[in-house]
Formats: sequence, C-alpha cells, structure tokens
Amino acid sequence: MVTTAVVVADRVSLQLTFLLFLGVVVVTLFSVLLTAPHRDEIDEFYLGNRTMTPLRNGLAMCGDYVSVATLLGSTGLVALTGYDGLLYLCGTAVAWMMVLLLIAEPLRNAGRFTLGDTVALRMPARQRSVRLAVSLCTLAVATLYLVAQLVGSVALLTQFTGEPSAATKTLCVVVIGTIVIVYAALGGMPGATFIQIVKAVMLVAGVGVTAVMVLHRYHWNIGALLTAAADHSGMGTRFLEPGLRYGAGTTSTLDFFSLQLAIVLGLAALPHVMMRLLAPRSSSVLRTSVVWAIGLVGFVCLAAGVLGLGATAVVGRETIARTDHTGDAAVLLLAHALGGGLLTALLSCLAFVTLLAVAAGLTLAAASSLAHDLYGEVIRKGRADQSEELLVARLAAAVIGVLGMLLALVSWGANSATLAFLAFAIAASALLPTLVYTLFWRRFTATGALLSLCGGLLCSILLVVFSPVVSSTPNSLYPSADFAWFPLQNPGIVSIPAGFLLGWLGTVLSRPEVPGVYEDFEIRALVGAE
Repeated sequence: MVTTAVVVADRVSLQLTFLLFLGVVVVTLFSVLLTAPHRDEIDEFYLGNRTMTPLRNGLAMCGDYVSVATLLGSTGLVALTGYDGLLYLCGTAVAWMMVLLLIAEPLRNAGRFTLGDTVALRMPARQRSVRLAVSLCTLAVATLYLVAQLVGSVALLTQFTGEPSAATKTLCVVVIGTIVIVYAALGGMPGATFIQIVKAVMLVAGVGVTAVMVLHRYHWNIGALLTAAADHSGMGTRFLEPGLRYGAGTTSTLDFFSLQLAIVLGLAALPHVMMRLLAPRSSSVLRTSVVWAIGLVGFVCLAAGVLGLGATAVVGRETIARTDHTGDAAVLLLAHALGGGLLTALLSCLAFVTLLAVAAGLTLAAASSLAHDLYGEVIRKGRADQSEELLVARLAAAVIGVLGMLLALVSWGANSATLAFLAFAIAASALLPTLVYTLFWRRFTATGALLSLCGGLLCSILLVVFSPVVSSTPNSLYPSADFAWFPLQNPGIVSIPAGFLLGWLGTVLSRPEVPGVYEDFEIRALVGAE
C-alpha cells in the first residue's frame, strides 16, 4: 500500500483524532462501569435493561450491525465501482426485512439468552450435544468477525501513518482488544448497549452531516452528483452501469450472488444480532425496535452511497485507487477535501469507535454462549449458580478477546471486509438452517441440527481454504501458493444450501423427537411468555 499519511490526513488531523478517540474511550469506559451489572444475576449481564424504549433498542441494533466495513469498505466500493457498489448496499436493507418478517418475533418469544436455549427447548432429550455444536459455531463466527474488526483497526491506522511497523501494529491491536475486553467482561449487555447507542448516534450524525455537505456542494441535484462522479471516474458513463466489479463474467456474477446471499441470510444468524433480538421486554417493543433499526441502517447505507459517489466526484477515482486500492481511504479523502483536518478527525474517530462497539458485541455474544451453553448446561449440566456462571462469562470474554488479538496479529495480509463476509457465510450456512428449522419445521430433530451445524461449518471452512481468499491470487493470504480449486471468494452459494440440505437429510434419516414437544414450543414461539 502507498504511504498515505500526507495525502489522507496531516499531523494535526492525527493528533485531533487521537484526542477525540481518547475522550470517547474515557467517557464510555466510565459510563460502562456505572451501568455494569452490580448483582450476580445472569439475566442482567446477558440481556441488560429490558425496559428500554424501541428507539434505544433500534439504535443498539444499528450499532451492533453497522461495522467499519460499511463506513469505509462500502463507501470505497461505491467510489471505485459505481453502480456495482450501490447494488451491493441494497443487500443490507433486504437482510433486515427478513429479520423483521421471519426471525425476530418467534426467536424472542422462544429464546432466553442464546440460540442454544431456543434449540434446547425444541430438543430437550439431546440438548447438551446440540448446545455444544451451537456454542462451537457461535465461537467460530464471532471470533472470525472479531478478528476482522481488529485487522480493520490496523488498516485504519495505515490511512494516517502509512505502513506501520510490526510494533505499532501490535500496539494498535492490543490497545483496541484490551478496551473491548473491558467493555464486554465488566459491562456485559448494559455496557455493550451503552457503547452501541453512542456509536449509532455518532454514526448517523457523522455520515448524515457529511452526506449533506456533498449534496449541498452539488446544489442538492442528484443528477449533477452522478454526472460529476462519472466525469471524474475516468470511465465515463460505464461508471454508472453494471460490470465494473461484478457481472463481467460468469465467475464474478456468481461471486456477487454468493456474497449477497451470505449478507442477506447471514445477518439473522449473527450471534450478537440474535442476542440483541432477545433483549426487548415484549414482542411489540421488538417489532418497533427492528423497524427503527431498518430505518437507521437504511439511512446509513443511503448516506454511504452518497459519500462514495461524492468521493469520486470530489477527489477522483484515480486518486482514491492510488492511495488505497481497496477504497477504504475514500471517505477520509472526501472528508479532508470537504472539511479539512477537523472533519477527517471526526470521521476517523467515528471509525475507531465503530470498531470498538462491534467488537464488544461480538465478544459478549461468544462469551455468553461459552458460559451459558458450554459451561452452564453441558459441563455443569444446569447445576451452576448465577455467580459462578457470571464469573465464567467474564473470564470467557477475556479469553476470546486475547484469542482475537493473537489471530489478528498473525493475519496482517487478510482483508478485513473479506473476513467479515466469511463470518456472514458461516453464520448463514451453519446457524441459520438450524434456527429456521427449529422455529418452523415440526419434524426437525437433534440429528438434523447437529448435521446442519457441524456440516455447514466444515463446508464453509473447507471451501474458503481452497478458494482464492487463501491462495492463487496476488491478494490471497498465500499468493505464492496455488491450491484453490473453488473459484469464488465467498462460499455462501454452495455452503448455505448444503447447510439446509444436511439439516433435512439428518432429520429424515433419524427418529422423530418426543411427541408433543413441538406443539408446546410452537405456542410459545407464536404467543410468547411475557
């Protein structure tokens, strides 16, 4: 990568970003300690304040979902690929609609703390084996997504300092990871919720103000903005037509479809999103909260599209690509052109806070699954008291945070957006089939759940290992090796149907569950237990 310290941000911007970030961290850490659970009650640690209004719940959901890949990666994709980047942004809104219409209410009604609770309620006879599999898949998805956030922190630091030294990279990952551990281990869900709400408010305000500045520059004329973007893209009207990144050939078309499938279906199965869906006190509050989340996430995606086009129109596609071939620098280059060092520092601070918030939610979700499903129900067989389980949850948050840091330190060459999308694919391939079948298929059995969970996880990982993500291309983890026989970057188009197929196959080849269990489960999922 070309050194970008002078181009993206000057020394004043770097210092101001550090001061703003330090201020936000100090305030949020103090607030997390104040809002942290003061009693040894696991429901408060796992679910937090269940009396929050729908707007606050919606802000927390928005904060949980929108990562730095949206703020920087999606904006850069629009800036470099135009129409294809805008088409990519559409998948997010569709994903939240699926959550609202299909998953949210029955999951909240039938669940308690984790997905393992929901599946165990359906399959009480073999609940420990199912909980173990769910916990394993949750750990895989959350850890991969956490590593993506920590690797993203190094990529963001690179926008200021150029290629940092190994010591600087290590320090960045350790500092971010340590703050995340404190948020998750001490604050629990109340602390994570607070930082998510703060992050969501900052995000909506930051991208909204910057988008307004872009539109004002072109007199609120969308046509003028599109024309300017096309003129400065170096490609003319092709910039506003499909095919710059996706659709140029059969492989790229399938890759785009695979990626969108993973995003649309994977959202509902992300562990920290599912945990957030369990928090509202009633189904009506949940429905309104998800509607707020849809609106907020949709606004952020719309603003990201405007920022991407604005970056191309104001800065130029060639400058963006020369500064950072991934496009992650686009929004910072735009901020520097529109508002100088101050706006650059504000958006940079926002990006770091976004990393912290998403990473904290992921760490908490993985720790909750390990403490509640693996330790509390599998190892201790439900005999652990609340204080014991709470201690294990806090220790698990620290262990997962350290594991994420170690994996991030050996993943310098990985693209953070690619890691995040792979986490989506694993969630959609392993967790989603089990969740859908559990909620809606009367015949579904524990054997089907185990086959779907383990098979979907293994299928996703194997396809990724033998894909261009790992070898055979200059941007691969091992560019000099060549053992990629699977041609797509994202395995979702194969692994997601495989997960559903394995769940069906395991069910039809096994004996039905205990009679009457699904009927009781269905009543609870439809009506709820307020």
